[in-house]
Amino acid sequence: MLRSIPSAHSYFQRFGFCERQIAAPPRRDLGLVAVIPCFNEPDLLGALEMLRVCERPGCAAEVIVVINSSAGSRPETLRQNQVTLEAASAWAAQRTDPQLQFHFLHFPELPGKHASVGLARKIGMDEAARRFNDVGNPHEGIIVGFDADCRCERNYLTAIERHFRNHRRAPGCSIYFEHPLDGPLDAKVYEAVTAYELHLRYYVQALRYAAFPFAHHTIGSCMAVRADIYQQQGGMNKRHAGEDFYFLHKIIPLGGFTDLTETTVFPSPRPSDRVPFGTGKAVGDFLRGERILTYPPQAFLDLKILFEQMPDMYRGRNSACAKQDLLPESVVTFLRAQEFETALSEIRENTSSEAAFRKRFFAWFNGFRAMKFIHHARDNFYGDAEVVEAANNLLELASGEGESKVASSMRQLLDRYRALDKGAAPG
Repeated sequence: MLRSIPSAHSYFQRFGFCERQIAAPPRRDLGLVAVIPCFNEPDLLGALEMLRVCERPGCAAEVIVVINSSAGSRPETLRQNQVTLEAASAWAAQRTDPQLQFHFLHFPELPGKHASVGLARKIGMDEAARRFNDVGNPHEGIIVGFDADCRCERNYLTAIERHFRNHRRAPGCSIYFEHPLDGPLDAKVYEAVTAYELHLRYYVQALRYAAFPFAHHTIGSCMAVRADIYQQQGGMNKRHAGEDFYFLHKIIPLGGFTDLTETTVFPSPRPSDRVPFGTGKAVGDFLRGERILTYPPQAFLDLKILFEQMPDMYRGRNSACAKQDLLPESVVTFLRAQEFETALSEIRENTSSEAAFRKRFFAWFNGFRAMKFIHHARDNFYGDAEVVEAANNLLELASGEGESKVASSMRQLLDRYRALDKGAAPG
């Protein structure tokens, strides 16, 4: 699959943060690079060891770890990062393997304004892109997101290589994940992460029920993208949180984005205050007495009604905003606030078929607007929902089986949603 990409000079001139970091040239058969941001992480070696024992792909692979902190980080964070760097470097020196090489980049004083998990990912992913450019393989080279506290199955590297070989047109993929639901941590931690993972899976399945075409998990430690696509789309952003969501929603609308379900990533269930939302934040809030809630099912039903009106919108039978008898009030008020009438006119003027209309419509009503609408409907009309109740409600709607199919426990319900994400029918 041939694609034009920006020259290495133009990409890094426009979007780069720093100069080349790794002096050693890559192997000519480099095909896969996993990037790990690492901030105040005491157990990086656990993640590295898990990757080391993975089955080897047919190509050479590398792991780039970006150990980072801001100029204003606390002394204990700086000490932990230094300990991590020294331990990881010593560990790698004793485990040389030309088929899987480890590189450690240390950025102890990132500018406070930009220091973030997004910037750490960007530094590593940019370096991976450089290395694929060096060997003339940006079209087939795969950049993978992983985290310093994650674990994975032993077929992780081979499954990624095989997936992209079998999906030549895929610009990227979301990799299947499961949080550990038992272990040495407090039982409350596993209760919290069960609820939070159910919330994540419910959101994606609810978008799919509404027929939203870009419904995929967007988790930074569970994603992969082709190196040329990475550069085409301007690379990773520098966001302090949600960098994965914003990045992948530049990739998903390109078409052909896939879900890789033949291997599993195991993100950590531990609490964390490093970012303002996500698994660690949700678990920490739960341990402090807060409930884990989710989005109301009615918001997705309203979205489904909007999308069902698309053929009429294409044919010009309604303006979408004006026909309040056809659309729920949550949709009407949202579209009005988003100045949809103007956007709709532009979409109609530039399309000559319903398929083209649909494509341009969803270029406007993208993943950002879908999330924004769900928040609008929740905040202004329906309120938060209990996770178990909402997830059961969606199963009933999707399966058409009614209450006889309702799960009896949160764990059982999560198992059902995990099966759905792996491609099982909703019944």
